[in-house]
Amino acid sequence: MIWSRKGRVPKMKALDAKARKIRMLLLDVDGVMTDGGILLGSDSIELKKFHAHDGIGITLARAAGILIGILTGRDSEAVRRRAKELEIDVIQQGTIDKEKGYEAILKKYGLKDEEIAYVGDDLLDIPILRRVGLSICVANGVEEAKKVSHYVTKKKGGDGAVREAVEKILTGKGKKQEAILSLLSWAKERGG
Repeated sequence: MIWSRKGRVPKMKALDAKARKIRMLLLDVDGVMTDGGILLGSDSIELKKFHAHDGIGITLARAAGILIGILTGRDSEAVRRRAKELEIDVIQQGTIDKEKGYEAILKKYGLKDEEIAYVGDDLLDIPILRRVGLSICVANGVEEAKKVSHYVTKKKGGDGAVREAVEKILTGKGKKQEAILSLLSWAKERGG
């Protein structure tokens, strides 16, 4: 974890340095994009609740030129639908061995570990959290994941943690205001 005896300023500078290298944000789903709850109904219906703030955060990241990906162990139609709505670049679902999916994403986009930020919350995320350039765990993640992460959000998964992570990255890259203006211009063009 990036901590310093000198306090918060050196920690923030180290996070900003890591953020400047980020070209892709990878997200776990259950416990990160959602609160971790899974509602199962009859006929294979699976419902997930996503937070609107996280959706805007993902749109801000895209406006800043950051690729967005989903890397999750479960396979879900709800995730495919949300990914389509948010124009997410790549989805790796249904792979319990997340490193396998991660490697496929790196290869597809020609990226290096230090160019990836990953937001996770649980034990299966730890191998990825250890590898990426900027590892982020949500506030309600397990302690083991928090210990290997560079940053732990103040917000819980499914309650704005993704937006917080995006804003942290954009601030570090010096692109937050530019992304906001781009988003507002996009909305105005579409009559939003």
